[in-house]
Amino acid sequence: MSNQMHADVVIVGAGMVGLTLAAAMAPSGMKIIVLEQRKGDPQGFSDWVRAQQSENFDPRVSALTCASQQILTAVGAWEKMASFRLSPYTDMDVWDGEGTGKIHFSAQDLHEQALGHIVENRVTLAGLLATVAELDNVQLVTGVELVKADLSASSLKTLELSDQRCIETSLLVAADGALSKTRQMAGLPMLEWDYGHHAIVTTVKTSVDHQQTAWQRFTDDGPLALLPLSSDDGNHYCSIVWSTSPGHAKALMTLSDEDFCQALGAAFEHVLGDILETDQRSVFPLRQRHAQHYVKSGFVVIGDAAHTIHPLAGQGVNLGLLDAAQLAETLMAAYARGEALGSLSVLRRYQRERHSENIQMAATMEGFKRLFASRNPVAVLARNMGMNWLDGLGAIKNHLVQEAMGLSGKGPALAQRSFKDS
Repeated sequence: MSNQMHADVVIVGAGMVGLTLAAAMAPSGMKIIVLEQRKGDPQGFSDWVRAQQSENFDPRVSALTCASQQILTAVGAWEKMASFRLSPYTDMDVWDGEGTGKIHFSAQDLHEQALGHIVENRVTLAGLLATVAELDNVQLVTGVELVKADLSASSLKTLELSDQRCIETSLLVAADGALSKTRQMAGLPMLEWDYGHHAIVTTVKTSVDHQQTAWQRFTDDGPLALLPLSSDDGNHYCSIVWSTSPGHAKALMTLSDEDFCQALGAAFEHVLGDILETDQRSVFPLRQRHAQHYVKSGFVVIGDAAHTIHPLAGQGVNLGLLDAAQLAETLMAAYARGEALGSLSVLRRYQRERHSENIQMAATMEGFKRLFASRNPVAVLARNMGMNWLDGLGAIKNHLVQEAMGLSGKGPALAQRSFKDS
């Protein structure tokens, strides 16, 4: 095996965002290498995911928007994902646990089949890995780490891997998550702060049919979401994301399964009846992060490596997929014109499109969190009145949900529907 490799683009991180970028760029003919620290092969992972389906749900799920569905369809992954398991949701109910405010969103009002899909992360990953495995100009290298990156050269950058191999490339892309070692290696500064919330995630079984509805209650401690999952046993399984104070999260994690189910049912006002079963619970702290800059010469960050936000609206991975689609569009256009892929003039085009959009979404989520965290009686009254008022304004409400679904017509071309899909 040669110790020297060459690529137009090297992507660090074979997660959902990194693989989407690789698949989206593939039609250009560029030579692309994806590096992944974990060992494994696409077929083996697909076989494992299929075997797990009869056993359990992945506790890590994403609420994929219509725009994300379009991106994954365009790169060829959605059809493969559908061969596993997808959970469309047609409605969304949101209410204030401290008052009477509530709002309901319906796909029927928008003449859509669904508002989005709840998809297990391992299903999305399996679909993307299978897609990338079919691409001749994309090479997936697993079981290796990037240990050194010389980004000082004006043209080709030199990367050193943990297995002693080296890669010369025009562009290095960090898609290796919120704690990205690649971003740290490149020296891109981050702004970050603690939300003061921990999120508990797991899968539960409810006594009442979830009705293909995504449910969210804002409690006095934070938002609690039950997201519908499709199952051969009927519509009684939901993925939960319970965002609450660190102290409350710690107390919930110490409960027995039976006591946790009772606490969850009470916190959710038994909207879906009793909580009959719970899978193993996981908890993690919530922090907002945002890179001050997304690019430097020969280097760019995307997805969680560039930004993380509160999960209350489920937009995290959707922003990452939009990053991938926009960067692919920018790089493919530059490649077709013969421009240097790692030049700042090229990379700043991507940054201009995504940096402000991601900051705006982060600010919106921060605003929602603070609004619903307030216990001031005036603020509680105002937000409850506002929710009920908005619920009665069909046109405005539908416009807002279309924006959230990615149906506004803005953003990268890969996320847009063609006329035949409309």
